[in-house]
This record gives sequence, structure tokens and C-alpha cells, in this order.
Amino acid sequence: MKFKDMPYQRLEYDKVKQEFDKILAEFKAAKSGEQQFEVHKKKYQLFDDIMTTITLCEIRNSIDTTDPFYEDEKAYCDEIQPLIENMQHDYEKALEESKFRDYLEEKIGKVAFKNIEIGQKAFDEKLIPLMQEENTLVTEYNKLIASAKIEWDGETLNLSLLRKYLTNADREIRRKAYQKYSAFFEKNGAALDEIYDKLVKNRTSQAKLMGYDNFVELGYYRVNRNCYDANMVNTFRSQIKEYFVPLAEKVHERRRARLGVDQLSFIDRDVYFKNGNPEPTGTPEQIMEAGTTMYHELSEETKEFIDFMTENELFDVLGRKTKQAGGYMTFLPKYDAPFIFANFNGTCDDVNVITHECGHAFQGYLTAKDPIKEHLDLTMETAEIHSMSMEFFARPWLHLFFGERTEEFLEMQLEDAIVFIPYGCMVDEYQHIVYEHPELSPKERNAAWRKLEKTYMPHLRYEESPYLETGTYWQKQQHIYNDPFYYIDYCIAQICAFQYKVKMDEDYKKAWESYLSLCRASASDFFVNLIKDAGLENPFEDGCIKKLVEKLEGQLNK
Repeated sequence: MKFKDMPYQRLEYDKVKQEFDKILAEFKAAKSGEQQFEVHKKKYQLFDDIMTTITLCEIRNSIDTTDPFYEDEKAYCDEIQPLIENMQHDYEKALEESKFRDYLEEKIGKVAFKNIEIGQKAFDEKLIPLMQEENTLVTEYNKLIASAKIEWDGETLNLSLLRKYLTNADREIRRKAYQKYSAFFEKNGAALDEIYDKLVKNRTSQAKLMGYDNFVELGYYRVNRNCYDANMVNTFRSQIKEYFVPLAEKVHERRRARLGVDQLSFIDRDVYFKNGNPEPTGTPEQIMEAGTTMYHELSEETKEFIDFMTENELFDVLGRKTKQAGGYMTFLPKYDAPFIFANFNGTCDDVNVITHECGHAFQGYLTAKDPIKEHLDLTMETAEIHSMSMEFFARPWLHLFFGERTEEFLEMQLEDAIVFIPYGCMVDEYQHIVYEHPELSPKERNAAWRKLEKTYMPHLRYEESPYLETGTYWQKQQHIYNDPFYYIDYCIAQICAFQYKVKMDEDYKKAWESYLSLCRASASDFFVNLIKDAGLENPFEDGCIKKLVEKLEGQLNK
């Protein structure tokens, strides 16, 4: 079914709850594991319908944040989602306490029951009012970011559409664009601080209600960390500081020399060549056509996937002034359909949509019809391997997008992935500081961010923006507001994607077969086991980062 034809009808919570209660009672009354599993299939269908309705609302609201109908519907969904989560909590408790647990565990897997255990630690009915308030605050932040109206040469741009000027070849244009960018955040800085302050206090209150010292433990449960903990993440970040930060600084020095400047400024932060970053050569329509060609040639599986996506109009990628900023892939379970949202802006980010977000969507398409729905409950570090690795698997076809500047893009792609790692770890450490010390004032939080920047990105200078110099750049990072503790997953996944980059340079076909196997495995096993089966090294183990840095340095030197 085409996306535009997918019907939306408000979830009537009372009716949904009535149907759920019936399923739960039937599950508890079942006389065997086989009977309980048959009831479990009914639960699958009910929650597929629920999540499809909520997801349709979220997509259509992000497509046009000014549409009053979906604005109201999003507010309603924000209100009932904690109630839906409470239903899920009650059902999982019944699963956990089932007399036939052994049979059910054999059917849906040990990972599912570990996730249920974590879910019980992450939620309680008493959290519902706070969760409703949290959802409202997150929506308020996203609306504020989407409301940006930047006047530029007779045009009115949002932050996503301003991006092409932030990476313009002309340094003076970049300076002007960043002045306008910074001015938006400075004008709204107090509101952004207030929203985040309320979110930190709200999430801390939720943690206290659950008996935790602070939000860190609850936050880890909420992102479903089922095979590693905060201590392991801290060790990972320490290895990044020791081995990856020096590598990233070498990349920044290469950039500085190429740009021909004495000192890199924040206005140069995303620019790699003096004549500007490589940009896709075609129109948005031509970019989509090139993506179709690429996936047709890459494999039979990707050919089938991209045809399904285009025929059912499961992309909304053109930049528009009233769209939510950023991009994402989400899933509509009732239709076994991924959906990709983005804001094309004429930069190389447009091609990253066709690689990164399509990596997520391809994996979702491959596994959509798995009868065991728990296998689809990916932890985020695994999900991001699918997307970040696809960026590298696409390299043989990138000439379709970048023409004569393809080699420059390939160089930039590798360098950009390298310099991301310290930034991503910094975002994660910042959140640990904030939630371990929820009493910090906005000024103190900003000071903590600026101190981290000097550790993870020592080259960075903000002389031209007093506002950003105080440590406010984090306000633009949506994950910090929307998805606490998610961001480190990108870093863990990027380390795995780098390993695929090394493997495909040695034997592309063998690397692709490993990747397909990892995609198909979905969440049927724990992350550490999945990557081991795929032939990848564990990013948490000593020596993995050091060894990878040596290989990446070799590739840079080529």
C-alpha cells in the first residue's frame, strides 16, 4: 500500500484497553505453552495495529509540524503512549511469570526474556504522569527547532535547509551562515535551557520513583542495554580518548592544511576541501534514481527492497520549511514497511540518506515477516551497524552521485566517520555528567560541555561566537533531548562498520555475505554474540580500538 493511502484513525484507548484485557485474561487462563503462544500471536497483531497508528501520526506530524490535525493527534499520542507502555508492562510480567516459561522461551528466545526483565526495571505505572510530561517536553523541543526561520537572500530557511551554506566553499558565506545559525540558538537559548532543565528533573524524578540513585541506570534500561553496562561504556570511551582522539586530530590537521587556514574555526567544522565538500551532481529525483540503480546492482535482496520502497512511496526526503529537522527511518509493522524521512538540502547529506537510512530500512525489510516479533526488537548499537556499514558498502557506486569528485568524497567519507567518534563519545559522557549531577545549573552544564570539547576536540575554536564559546553547541543535538544515552550506540556501531570497511577492501563479496547474515539475525541473539558470529571484534575488548586505529591510519596514508 502506498504511504499516502494508509488510513489513519485515532486510537480509542478505552477500546484498545478492553481488547488488551481480553487477550491478557486469555493468556493467563491458557492450559499449555502451546495455547499461550497462540494467544501471544493475538498480542502481536494488537500491538502491530497500535504501533502502526502511532507511527503514522508521528511521520505525518514530522512531515508538516504546522498541520493542526496531526499536531493534535501527536499530543494525544504523547498522552496515551505511557498507558500503552503500561499494557506492555503488564503483559510482559505475565510472560515472565508463566508456568510454561520454558516452552515460551524456546519459541521467542532468551534475548526476549532478558529484554522483558529489563523492561520490568524500566517502567512502572506510577511513572505515567511524568512520562506524559516528558513526551510533551520532547515535542516542545522538536517544534522549537522546526520553527527556525532564517532569512537568507530573499529566502526563508529552516535549520536543515541552512546546512548547505554552513558547508559552503566560501569561508565568508560559512561565517555569515553560522552567525545566523548561532543567533537562532542564542535567541532561543533560555527556552532550550528551560526545556532541558525540566527534562533532566523529570527523568531524575522517574528514576527516584523506581528506587535508582539517578537517571543513568534507568536510562540504560530504557535503551535496553542487555549485554553491556555503564562501566563497559566508560572503558570504551577511555580507549577512544587514548587512541581515536589523536587519529581524529591528525584528520583535522589534514583538513586545516587542505583548507589553507592557520587555525580551524567552528565555521570550518564540517568542511573538508577548499573548493567545498563534494556535492551530489543531480537533482533530488536524480539522486533517488541513482540510489535505485545502486541497489539494483548491489544484490538481489537490495533490488527487491528498493523497488518495494519506491513503488509504495515510502520516502519523504525533500526539504520543506515546515518539516521537522533531521532524518530517520521508522517502521510500520501492519504493512511490513520501513519509512524514510529526511530533508534533502543539496549537500552530501542527501546521499547519506540513500545509504545510511536505507541501511536501516533494508534490514527492516529483510526481517519484516519474521513470525517472532521479538526478533525485531533491535538494540540500537546493532541497528546502527546496519546503517553505517551500508555507507561503506555503497562506495563502488558513489560515482553515480558525485561524478568527477567521487575520490574526494570517498576520502571525506572515511575522514568524517573517523572524526565523528570523539564527538559521539563526548555527547555520551556529557549525558552521564548531567544525569549523575542533576543539580547542575544550565551555566554549569554548558561549562561541562565546553570542558569535554577541549578533551575530545582540542582543535576546536569558537572565537567568532561568544554564545557557542560558553558551551552551548549541545543544544542542537536532538538526541540529547529526545533519546538519552542513545548516541554512544553510533560510536560502537561505527567501530564495527570500520571493521566491515577493512573486510570489504580485502574481499567485498565475503564481507557482504557477513553483513547479510548479521542483518537477517536481527535481534535473535545478544549484540556481543551477533558480532562474533559475523566475524567482527568486540569494541569493548582491550586491543580492538588500538588495532583498528592502526589499520585506519594505513588507509589514510594511502
